Amino acid sequence: MAKDIYHNTVRTALENDGWTITNDPLTLKIGGRSAYIDLGAQKLLAAEKEGQQIAVEVKSFIGPSPVHDLEQALGQYIMYSQVLERQNSARLLYLAIP
Repeated sequence: MAKDIYHNTVRTALENDGWTITNDPLTLKIGGRSAYIDLGAQKLLAAEKEGQQIAVEVKSFIGPSPVHDLEQALGQYIMYSQVLERQNSARLLYLAIP
């Protein structure tokens, strides 16, 4: 699986903001198949024993058509958010774009 050109930049930004990367990539099971969100992370909150959990899909929009890249990114975002919801995941999903 190829990583987006901004993958390491987003990962470093999350780590610099206090997030711990827990999955690179985060695997989602969809029926008998797997899908992969670029990053899974968590951040412990001082006032809580448990922390926030997020999933981040990274996109660069470097294809020949930015509109096509946006359509593909939004499609992935919608699909991943629905799978996370069906799995009762506490993770919030984000789309990292330039």
